[in-house]
Amino acid sequence: MKIVVIDGQGGKMGAAVIQELLAAHISADIIAVGTNSSATGAMLSSRPAAGATGENAVIVNCRDADYIIGPIGIIVADALHGEITPAMATAVGQSRGKKILLPSTRCNTQVVGVREQSLNEYIKLITAQIKQLS
Repeated sequence: MKIVVIDGQGGKMGAAVIQELLAAHISADIIAVGTNSSATGAMLSSRPAAGATGENAVIVNCRDADYIIGPIGIIVADALHGEITPAMATAVGQSRGKKILLPSTRCNTQVVGVREQSLNEYIKLITAQIKQLS
């Protein structure tokens, strides 16, 4: 199983997701993909199987991902203050992998009906979802 964690900005959300997945002993290759080198560096500190940076890394790793995890902005072109390119959003959207997205009002995208929770609560829900689906 291949899990791709995509994050931008400082990468703290992605790093927290990777830490939780590893702590839950999910049997998968976890790939950290940052939209910038700072995000990738932060996620690499959580010890994923591999890490990569940039648009091409998103495109290549989404092709065969079983799961793609990230903020909701990864499916919206120009989100994360312009870090998500149209090609990145398309790659995530067209991937056959299951997308598990964290709601965030920072991406200027709101999902109606989603209850406001802390990042830690959302991350625990991600881990539970992957355990249930795999």
